[in-house]
Amino acid sequence: QVQLVESGGGLVQAGGSLRLSCAASGSIFSINAMGWYRQAPGKQRELVAVIISGSKTDYADSVKGRFSISRDSAKNTVYLQMNSLKPEDTAVYYCKVVIRWQEYWGQGTQVTVSS
Repeated sequence: QVQLVESGGGLVQAGGSLRLSCAASGSIFSINAMGWYRQAPGKQRELVAVIISGSKTDYADSVKGRFSISRDSAKNTVYLQMNSLKPEDTAVYYCKVVIRWQEYWGQGTQVTVSS
């Protein structure tokens, strides 16, 4: 079994920053990818950023240049540094980890950006 624990969400003013963390524990073998998704009220869950095989990264167009994803392999932890936050970034943010091509999701953490 794999457990994911997210932290770092909260309320911030527009233009501010937050850093999300997601720590994976349990049966951790061959992590294929670690990423962050978000879901705003009334909208579908969407990819925010992903890091594949420890190095290759990809971002949603809406966050490029503002968000940065990174990974600490020793701690099995993925981070999402979010800068220049906008009200439209408000959503529940979910961590997803792919291990041996099986997906695991975190419980979600709320990010609210006030204007």
